[in-house]
Amino acid sequence: MLYKRAHFIGIGGVGMSAVAKLLKDSGVKVSGSDEEVYPPISTFLEELGIRPSTYTAQNLPPDADLIVIGKNAKLVPETNEQVKAAFDSGKKILSFPEVLGELSQEKEVVAVVGSYGKSTTTALVSHILETAGKDPSFFIGAIPYTPVQNAHMGKGKLFIVEGDEYPSSNTDPRAKFLLLRPSHVHITPLAHDHYNVFPTAEDYLKPFEELLTILPQNGALVACCEGPLSDRFLSKIVRPVTTYGVSHGEFQAKNISWGEITAFDITRNDKTIVRVATTQLGEHNIQNIVGAAALLLTLGVVSPEEFAAGVTTFLGITRRLDKKSARTSIPIFEGFGSSYEKLRSAIEAVIQHFPKRRLIVVFEPHTFSWRNRGAISWYDTAFAGAQKIYIYEPASQGAATHTQLTHEEIVERVKGAGFDAQAISDPQAALAIIEEDLKPNDVVLLSTSGNLGGLIETIPLMAEKKYPAA
Repeated sequence: MLYKRAHFIGIGGVGMSAVAKLLKDSGVKVSGSDEEVYPPISTFLEELGIRPSTYTAQNLPPDADLIVIGKNAKLVPETNEQVKAAFDSGKKILSFPEVLGELSQEKEVVAVVGSYGKSTTTALVSHILETAGKDPSFFIGAIPYTPVQNAHMGKGKLFIVEGDEYPSSNTDPRAKFLLLRPSHVHITPLAHDHYNVFPTAEDYLKPFEELLTILPQNGALVACCEGPLSDRFLSKIVRPVTTYGVSHGEFQAKNISWGEITAFDITRNDKTIVRVATTQLGEHNIQNIVGAAALLLTLGVVSPEEFAAGVTTFLGITRRLDKKSARTSIPIFEGFGSSYEKLRSAIEAVIQHFPKRRLIVVFEPHTFSWRNRGAISWYDTAFAGAQKIYIYEPASQGAATHTQLTHEEIVERVKGAGFDAQAISDPQAALAIIEEDLKPNDVVLLSTSGNLGGLIETIPLMAEKKYPAA
C-alpha cells in the first residue's frame, strides 16, 4: 500500500471496520474515532487492537496520510469538528468503497449486490472458497461465524466483495458498488429500499443498471429472479445472465427435506448437480445457497463436491437468524430487520421451523426506510404470523432529513392491521413487560439494525433465568 497511517472517522460502521482490518492486514497503521460502538463491532475492534477515540480535532492523528470518512449523517464538517479538521488538513480523504477499489485492483473482483441476502451470500461464497483451499480475499458487510473474520486479504485470484447501492459518502452520491471495478456481478433479490435516497422503484434500480455498464463483456452475471423488483430489472438486461431462485430460474432447489438440518438438491435446467445439507433456517437461506451455486459453478472455481462440503460447514453470520442462547428452553433468534423483506423472511423462517410455538417479535424501526412515511404501508403486513409484537421507539438520528414517523403512528398502524402490538421504550421497563408475558411454548425473534436499547443482550439472559434449558 501507498499509505503508512490511516484514520477512520466513523470506524464503528460494519463496512468501515472491515476495511480498517484490510488496511491493517496490508501493513498500514490504523486508528479510528466514533461515539457509539456496540457489539459485535466493538468486540471486533477490540480484537484488532483498535480503541475508538472521540470526534475531536485533537484526536485526528497528525501523521495520518489517509483519512477515511463514513456515511453517517453526523459525519459532516458543519457539525463534526474532526471531519472539518480532516478537510482543512489537506490530507487525502477517501470513502471506504474507494479504499476497497484500491485494495482490489490486482484481483478478480466478484461484487455481490442486491436488496437482501448479500451479506450471507458473500460469507457463504467466501467460506466455500476457503474450505476448498482457494484462499480468497473477501469483504463482508456483517460479522460472520464462518469465515471466522469478515475481511481478509488472501493469495487467491478472487476478491469477493459485498457491494451496496447506498451513496458512497456524504460528499459522493455514487453508489458504493460502482467504485469496486467488478470482474463479475452477483445480484441477490431486488426490492425497493432506502426510501430516503431512492423515492421510487425506478430510482432504486438505476444504480444496478449503471453497475452493468461497467461490468466487462466477458464477466459473469448471476441474478436472482424472485425479488419483487427482480423481473422488472431482468427484463431490461440484454447481455447473458445466469438466473437462480428456490423455484424459478436456471438454478433451483428441488426435493427439500426440512428439519434441524435441511437437505435439498441443486438443479441446473432441471438436471440435478449435487445434494446439499444446511443448518441455516428458512427458505431465504435456501435461495442464498442456490445463488452461491449459480455463481461458483458457473465460474467453475469449485467442484460440486467442494461446494456441498462448504455448505455443510457454513454457520452463517451474526444478526442473521443466529440463536442468541443455548441456555434457555425458549428459542431466541436475532434477524437483521433493516427492510421489509428481511423482516418477512426472518418471520417466515421462524414459523416454518417452530410452527407450534407462539411467536413474539421485538422490533425496532431503526433504518430510514422503516421510519419513513413513504413506507408506512410496510406495517400492514410486515408482522403476519406473529402473535405478539413489541415495538421499540424509532431511532432519532437523522430524523430531520426525511419525513419520519412517530412511535405512536407506527404502533397504531400495526394495531390497525389487526396485530397485537405494544409500544416499549425504557429498556428496563420493557424487559419486565416481556418477562411477565413470556410463556414456555414461545419463540422470540429480535429484529433491528440497531441495538434495541440493549434488549438483544438482556432478553436472552432473562429467558435463561426464567426458562433454563433442561
